[in-house]
Amino acid sequence: MSLRTAKHQLASAVGSFLGWQQEIKSQQPTEGRKGKAHMGDELVLLEQAPEGYAVLTLNRPTAMNALSAALREALADAVTQLSAEPSCRVLIITGSGRAFCAGLDLKELGSAGEAPALGSKGADPVAALAGFTGPVIAAVNGAAITGGFELALACDIILASDEARFADTHARVGVLPGWGLSQRLPRIIGPGRAKEMSLTGNFVGARQAEVWGLVNRVLPASELLPTARSMAHDILSALPEMLPAMKRLIDDGYALPFGEAMALERERSLAHRAQVTGAAVAQRLSGVLVRGKAQSDS
Repeated sequence: MSLRTAKHQLASAVGSFLGWQQEIKSQQPTEGRKGKAHMGDELVLLEQAPEGYAVLTLNRPTAMNALSAALREALADAVTQLSAEPSCRVLIITGSGRAFCAGLDLKELGSAGEAPALGSKGADPVAALAGFTGPVIAAVNGAAITGGFELALACDIILASDEARFADTHARVGVLPGWGLSQRLPRIIGPGRAKEMSLTGNFVGARQAEVWGLVNRVLPASELLPTARSMAHDILSALPEMLPAMKRLIDDGYALPFGEAMALERERSLAHRAQVTGAAVAQRLSGVLVRGKAQSDS
């Protein structure tokens, strides 16, 4: 048996195991301006809301939104295009059908006979997400497996439906993570739990993921996207210039040892205060108090 044939058979077996042949009904976005994020196909559905956020929906429901080369390129292109639009300040990513994303398309990988170029600039959606300066919300509607799990981890906030589940099968398919899972996951849930997930390849359900701090909250499936949109509205009600500044401060500090991170915060805080007037802060404070009272009364 040739190496290429063996790889093809392995990919086919894993694809069958993951249920990639299952027919799944597609869920379509219902609000805002819809369109194609990639010319010539509808691998990524784009919805741009006038309030200032966009929803990108992975649209390969019959393949559990597996990341084919074409889908990786379409998603990276869509995120890059939205990054260049000042009117888009918050991004929501979700999947059509019953899965969020099943990871790399192993059938395509097996037939190609070689590993995909995950780090190539034109086909790296995780790198594209890193270039989006605003908050990114993952609305995980179903299974998020391996590369799909990495895609969710690359987002700033993870909301999960009660049907969501997460698995890292890198050790089972024989590929090391290349989109940050080995570093992001232990920083979120701790090295012990991260090793449990990565070494066993077992699924973790939505409720367990919430207990571990992997997801921000778990919601009924019907409330997932409405809640993501509501959160986007809340985020957009903050000062526009503060969103990328706060996100960058948290991310940059988290990548440093604690002492250096504290020094970084002080340095940036002092630089920012030089541009802020007390009168402007006082004026905005009254609005903050009114909003807080309304939340307390609700």
